[in-house]
This record gives sequence, C-alpha cells and structure tokens, in this order.
Amino acid sequence: MRHSIISVILTFMLLSGCSDFATERTTVLGAGPDELLKLRAGPGLGFSVVLGLPDGTSLVRRDCVTELGQLWCRVSLAAAPQITGYVAADYLSTR
Repeated sequence: MRHSIISVILTFMLLSGCSDFATERTTVLGAGPDELLKLRAGPGLGFSVVLGLPDGTSLVRRDCVTELGQLWCRVSLAAAPQITGYVAADYLSTR
C-alpha cells in the first residue's frame, strides 16, 4: 500500500510540472551585442565559467535556485543538451 501511495505522489509531481522536474525553453537576452553570458559550473559568481553564450542562444531551463540574493537557473544548450551549467536568471527570456 505504501509503495502505491509513493508511486501516485511521484506520478502527480511529474504530471503537475513540479519545479524539480519541469523544463522550459528560453533564450539568452540582454547580454549585449559585444558581451557573452557566462555559463557557470554552479549557481554563483565563485564557480568556474564553462562557456560564453551570446544573445539569442537557445537553452532549456531546468530549475532555479537563489544564491546570495541572485536567482540562478540550471540550463542546458538546446542544440547540445550534454552541455549544462548555471546562468543568472536576469538574462533569460521565455519564448
């Protein structure tokens, strides 16, 4: 019985779009014409830069966390989903 209840709860979370499981297409916006948004290894400025992303880069947003008052989102490149990291949410726009 307990196993059934857990299965139902997990299924409901998946279907309801729980933030830990939800994904959303987004694009880099506001980095500027000559600047790149830094894709970082973790949620914060202290993490190493993985890649620079120009405006218009298509991403898949996974989940977001607040670190020292700044919202950071875990993302992957839409064209290369194996490349993942964190970006400041201020530079993301939903489509």
